[in-house]
Amino acid sequence: MDRISIYGISATGYHGVFDHEKRDGQEFIIDVVLHVDIARAAASDNVLDTVHYGEVSELVVQQIQAGPWDLIEKLGSEIAEAILAAYPGVFTIDVVVHKPQAPIPVPFTDVTISLTRHQKQHTAIIALGANLGDPQATLAAAVQDLGAELELLKVSPLAITKPVGGPPEQPDYTNQVVQVRTRLAPHELLDLCQAIEAKHHRTREVRWEARTLDLDLIAYDQLNLDDERLTLPHPRAAIRGFVLAPWSWMDPDAVLNGQLVSRLAAEAADTKDIIRLWPS
Repeated sequence: MDRISIYGISATGYHGVFDHEKRDGQEFIIDVVLHVDIARAAASDNVLDTVHYGEVSELVVQQIQAGPWDLIEKLGSEIAEAILAAYPGVFTIDVVVHKPQAPIPVPFTDVTISLTRHQKQHTAIIALGANLGDPQATLAAAVQDLGAELELLKVSPLAITKPVGGPPEQPDYTNQVVQVRTRLAPHELLDLCQAIEAKHHRTREVRWEARTLDLDLIAYDQLNLDDERLTLPHPRAAIRGFVLAPWSWMDPDAVLNGQLVSRLAAEAADTKDIIRLWPS
C-alpha cells in the first residue's frame, strides 16, 4: 500500500485534564500517515485523483482547535475519524499526537500517543450480466436492489457482448458495471450479490451457462484476497472486455492492478465485438 505522510502539523488546542490547560491552551503537533493507492493519480497526473495533503492538514488543525477534550487519545481518534470520513480513498490512517508542553513535574522532551484506524467505508466494483429473459429489465432491477443496500456512486452504460466460454449457441449478454460504497465486509458484499442473483432466479448447474443474472465482485478498495470463496481483484477481470469496456466508459481513469482499465479493455480479445447501448 502506498503512503502519503504529513509531519509536524501544529496548532493551539485547549485539551487536558486541568482547568488551566482548557483556559490557556498549548501547542499540539500532529503526524499523519495516509495509506492509499496512488496508482490512479500516477496514471492521470490529476490532483483530483489523490488525497490533497493541504486540505488534510487544514482538517487536522480544525480538529486540534475543536473540543476541548481531556485526553489526547480522544484528540487522536477524532483526527483519524474525520480524515477517514472525508476521504473514503484512505484505507488506513496512522496518527501521532505530540503534547510537548504537557504538565509533567519532571524534565521531559515530549509526550505522544499513536493510533491506527481503518476505513469503515469501502469502494467496490460490481459487474452485472444477463442473457435470459429480459436482460435490460433484469439489470435495471438488480441495480435498484444494490442501491437499496449500498450507496451507488457510478453506473456504466449497458453493453451487448458475445458469450465468452460456456456452452455453445448462447444468446448475447447484456453487461453493466457499477461502483458502490459500503460498510459491508468483502464476504458480506458477496453474500448480498448472491442473494440478489437468487432473487432473480439465478441457477448454477453448468459453468458459464446462460443465466438470468450474474453479479461478480471485481474489486474492493485495493484489497488482495484469495480464499475458498472469493478472490480479489477478480482473477479474470483484466482480460474480460465485457467487464473492462463498460467500466472504462463509467470511469475513464479507473485502474486495475496498477493498469488503466481503458488500456486493458483495448487489449482484451472480446472488446471488438462489444456494442455500447444508449442511453445508459
